[in-house]
Parts: sequence; C-alpha cells; structure tokens
Amino acid sequence: MRTANIERTTTETAIRLSLNLDGTGSAEIDTGCGFLNHMLILFTRHGRFDLSLTCVGDTDIDYHHSTEDIGICLGRAVRSALGEMRGITRFGSMVLPMDEALVLCAMDISGRAGFYPALSVPTEKVGDFDTELCEEFFHAFVREAGITLHLRQLAGCNSHHILEACFKAFGRTLCEAVKIDDSFRDAIPSTKGVLG
Repeated sequence: MRTANIERTTTETAIRLSLNLDGTGSAEIDTGCGFLNHMLILFTRHGRFDLSLTCVGDTDIDYHHSTEDIGICLGRAVRSALGEMRGITRFGSMVLPMDEALVLCAMDISGRAGFYPALSVPTEKVGDFDTELCEEFFHAFVREAGITLHLRQLAGCNSHHILEACFKAFGRTLCEAVKIDDSFRDAIPSTKGVLG
C-alpha cells in the first residue's frame, strides 16, 4: 500500500494528514471550513483515495493559511506515498462536466512543479470561502508534490460548480496518473531513468 502520514505545525495551522493512494474513497476531513471540506471529500471520493485530515487554523482571520497549508501537506503526502514512482502511469487527463461548468485537468507527475490555471470564477466567495484560494491550494500542492498541473475552465457561470468540477477532475486525474501500469511495474516512467 502506498501511504503517507504528515504532521505540520506552524503559528498559523496545525495539520494531521493520513493518505492511502490505493484506497476506496474514504474521507474523514475537518478543515474548519465547510466548503473546503466539501471540495476535499469530492477529491477523495472521485480519486478513490483514503484521506484523513484535520486542520486547526487561524480561521478567525480567514481561510488562507489553512487552505495553503493543507495544499502543502497533501502535496508532501502524495510525493512520499509515491516513493521512487516505479510503475506509475505518470500522466492523467480528463474533461469533467458539472452541470453548466466544464473543466479540463491534465497532469504530469514529472518531479517538476508547475501550476497553469485558466479559470474565471465569477464571484469572490462561495459561502464564506474566498474563491481565489482555490488557486492557492493548487500552487501549494504542486510545489510539494513535484507535479505539473493544468486546470482550464472551458465553460461555466456558477462559482460553486466551477470549483467543484476542478476538485473532482483533480481527483480523477491524479487517480489515473498514480495507477500502476502492470506491464512496466518496475520501471521509472522516464527516458532519463529518474523523475525530477
């Protein structure tokens, strides 16, 4: 089983996270933010990962530090759980509809971090969550995971639907990219012989 446990404490957040990449979609998540809980549960279920996560953050200020630091911890967990990355498919992509919203997600577990968003979320908030924090989460995640990630909005006018499509597509795409290719189980999927 490809698993990782991460604990990170700063003056702004205290996070405990347990991840199983070969799970069933089990989610036990308490971030202190209802909307972020919802997005991470969608990511977990659609990625078929098992994720247990608690975050105690300075939410009296806003959700910025919690959102970014959860991205950091989840990125570290994915990188740790993948180990040498032998046998992984490495690439994943999909176009995911969520009602009127349509989002393309493409990923390369390359060892090289890069987040390339093309999103146009029409409102500043969904509930009490600042929609700009979606991009902060993904920037933090890719830096720690060493993943190249493209998220491109093809359609959509409802902010909740657009962000939901992003997190569902992210889960599905990561699930595809971390799958073991049985025909190359012992190979690192790079002509260089190393990812990074």
